[in-house]
Amino acid sequence: MSDTVFSGFPKDLLLFLDDLSKNNNREWFNANKDRYKESIVSPMTSFINAMGERLDKISGNFIADPRTNGGSMFRIYRDVRFSKNKSPYKENVGCQFRHVAGKTAHAPGFYVHLQPGKVFIGGGVWAPPNPVLDKIRTAIVEQPGRWAKVVNDENLIKTFGQIEGDQLKRAPRGYDAEHIYIEDLKRKSFFLSHTVEPSHIFKSEFIDETEKAFIDAIPLMIFVNSAIGQPF
Repeated sequence: MSDTVFSGFPKDLLLFLDDLSKNNNREWFNANKDRYKESIVSPMTSFINAMGERLDKISGNFIADPRTNGGSMFRIYRDVRFSKNKSPYKENVGCQFRHVAGKTAHAPGFYVHLQPGKVFIGGGVWAPPNPVLDKIRTAIVEQPGRWAKVVNDENLIKTFGQIEGDQLKRAPRGYDAEHIYIEDLKRKSFFLSHTVEPSHIFKSEFIDETEKAFIDAIPLMIFVNSAIGQPF
């Protein structure tokens, strides 16, 4: 059992995000910054610390960093430079436990997403750069038997259903359009997503549910990290 106690997220976490979605402006946020710190930053920090101790039992290569800037918790501030949506704040909160060798959210990692009406636990690699994506695709082609064990893993299927990820409309250049796993070769991300009833996050058992999902994602995580030359 983890030495760090996590008793669940406060109910105001989702209420705060719901209020933020209706008041997504700097004036409202600055007036509610103490509420943000109390209802989101503080409990998420506790969750990351508690999850870090459990991650160590899964793999020593994934980092649980409780820092509010540059750590596992995603910033609440949106990058609006190239977006038509100029709302300054994200209307969700999330954290990623990325591989020690990764420096961005595009590295392999485990993920938790909290939002009113949408809570999920995930794992895999999201929108990796093309050289990394090509290594994963090549591994699928060269090791179809290993990939078959991933996509047919009973625990993975039971928890996540199937591997997800945006796809190209056609086979990527240089790959056989008739390949048995062509639908996977078309993917630009390789991600698993386990949907959670939002009320679960208020309970201490949510961290157990998260740990189990991370464990059930191990087959994909091992394959992806092996493909790009990193230890799981």
